[in-house]
Amino acid sequence: MGTFKQLLVVKLGGSSASSPDLLRWVRAIEQATVPLVVVPGGGPFANTVRRYQPKLGFDDRAAHEMAILGMEQFGLALISLSSRMVRARDREDIETAIEAGRIPVWLPRDVALTAPDIAQDWSVTSDSLAAWLARRLSARHLCLIKQLDVPEGSSVEALIGAQIVDENFGEHLGDTATVHVAGPGDLATAGLRLSDGKVPGNQLARGSMGIATAAE
Repeated sequence: MGTFKQLLVVKLGGSSASSPDLLRWVRAIEQATVPLVVVPGGGPFANTVRRYQPKLGFDDRAAHEMAILGMEQFGLALISLSSRMVRARDREDIETAIEAGRIPVWLPRDVALTAPDIAQDWSVTSDSLAAWLARRLSARHLCLIKQLDVPEGSSVEALIGAQIVDENFGEHLGDTATVHVAGPGDLATAGLRLSDGKVPGNQLARGSMGIATAAE
């Protein structure tokens, strides 16, 4: 991905599936002028897996794959709502879409289930998969769109501690990308920022300063 030095990976939280703001986020993302990859969250599709695992008794490896399929379900929904988004399963698909001026939506099953450094259980969520992809593609920025507003000055470590992102997020992220978190308060300006080549939301610090309460 060396030809896309400004690459932005946007993880659109699955919780937005039930939000009235979903279409507004899709329209905002469509205004991006920098190369951009969307990573869909699992949302209600993954939550269904969580709900039925204790009832049916399938193991964590099966649950992990089913949750990833939940991400793909939400990804397909996003593509259907957008005029620029297209399917992408691997690096080649992502490059082809970006070169064509489209926005690839990563459908992670093929890659995530064969990568040796991705655990096959609930310890890895779509946030960690987005961080993994950002690192893999040497993305300049990663933006997590969530249904909460993160205070300015928050840190990656604080979000992990507050369980806003999973415990493996920092490990998969490495130091290759800056991290922003965008919430409802950022939606009004998100499209304009993306059209100007900027990233919505507050940039996270890499330190101990952060927020005190858990959410989402």
